[in-house]
Amino acid sequence: MRRHDVLTRTGVPAPADLKGIMPSADLMARRRVAIVECFQEIPCDPCADACPFGAIRPFQDINDIPEVLPDECVGCALCVAKCPGLAIFLVDLSYAVGTALVAIPYEFLPVPDPGETVAALDREGAWVADVRIAMVQDAQSQDRTRVLWLEVPKDLAMTVRNVRAGA
Repeated sequence: MRRHDVLTRTGVPAPADLKGIMPSADLMARRRVAIVECFQEIPCDPCADACPFGAIRPFQDINDIPEVLPDECVGCALCVAKCPGLAIFLVDLSYAVGTALVAIPYEFLPVPDPGETVAALDREGAWVADVRIAMVQDAQSQDRTRVLWLEVPKDLAMTVRNVRAGA
């Protein structure tokens, strides 16, 4: 099966797709970093404009696939909230022993509260663990997209990509 065949058929990226966008293990062990799971060449560039640090390579063409410049990324999550495709996440493997911090975009109501436990879901929507909401980032400039900061078991940091609240 060719790369992107699974993505085109199911909407879920294949391991080969994900491997090509992952920051180095060394960088991820040291600090928070943005990961862009955008694989389609479509006319979209709000993420590059949202980053005040220039951590998303400027687009030569509006159809370019976003590319994070990891050395420039400070992990602020502004790009997470601005991506209309909800394709950007932050992962911090240095957060705590055994626990990672994962920031995901969230557009549902009701919005969970910090301290609340929610069901963490993988890319296909399957439950993987119950996790704690560490923080909810809700800036006026983000329109209706909030950023949920989740405390996730470190071994699930690259798996958790959504939550189901109030379950």
